[in-house]
Amino acid sequence: MKNLMAKIRFSLSFAAVLCVAACGGAQIEAEYVERPVEQIYNSAHEELALGNYILATQEFDEVERQHPYSLWARRAMVMAAYTYYLQNKYDEATATARRFLALYPGNKQAAYAYYLIAMSQYERISDVSRDQQTTELAMIALQEVVRRYPDSDYARDALLKIDLTKDNLAGKEMSVGRFYLNRREYAAAAGRFRNVIERYGRTSHVPEALHRLTEVYMSLGITAEAQNSAAVLGFNYPNSQWYRDSYSILVERDLKPVKDEKSWISRAIDRIL
Repeated sequence: MKNLMAKIRFSLSFAAVLCVAACGGAQIEAEYVERPVEQIYNSAHEELALGNYILATQEFDEVERQHPYSLWARRAMVMAAYTYYLQNKYDEATATARRFLALYPGNKQAAYAYYLIAMSQYERISDVSRDQQTTELAMIALQEVVRRYPDSDYARDALLKIDLTKDNLAGKEMSVGRFYLNRREYAAAAGRFRNVIERYGRTSHVPEALHRLTEVYMSLGITAEAQNSAAVLGFNYPNSQWYRDSYSILVERDLKPVKDEKSWISRAIDRIL
């Protein structure tokens, strides 16, 4: 009953502020209703369990407001970041987590704070047709989790998500490369496909990148490199449709795949695989 009455008093005071602000534009803070720290923190968890994330965030923030130097305030700050994350308020989640890390860098919850920052970036990754700056930021944040806490569960999950972000970045490179290839801007296209092999060599886009390089080099008249890219493709992905397509291109010119161990393609693939 006490918890219920406290929440009612808090809600009424907050509603009063909104009413005054809407009617007169006055800047008045919510009434300060002092409560024991355990009561506020438990109330926040109750709201979180019920899925009332906005109320949970308000209560976690209230812990820090009323008891800023307590152990509970540290816990509440991390939980506030988490509830912001659950609401898809990624900027707020990131800002709260970073503020926690600035104040308590050695706290045992720091690993989770870094993970929340990474997840707040990861959840905003867009499809490959759009700018990939968010994907790059997610990659950096995920790698930071792995670097700082390599043996944690957070690091293990981050490693899986790093693979997915790399696949997304490689997909963007392929999309741009195909665009240049269709415009017959072969040098620009080759640069994009090379990036896929050298930077994202463990992604699913490598077989197509090798095939596209076969196309590019044949279009440029650099037949030895075309033969080599097809040979590397056939050796590592012999059953792929991309190899069959590359092989057909060479056969039409009375050529066959020939691997050159000194080629950058051969060295890059050997280093990866």
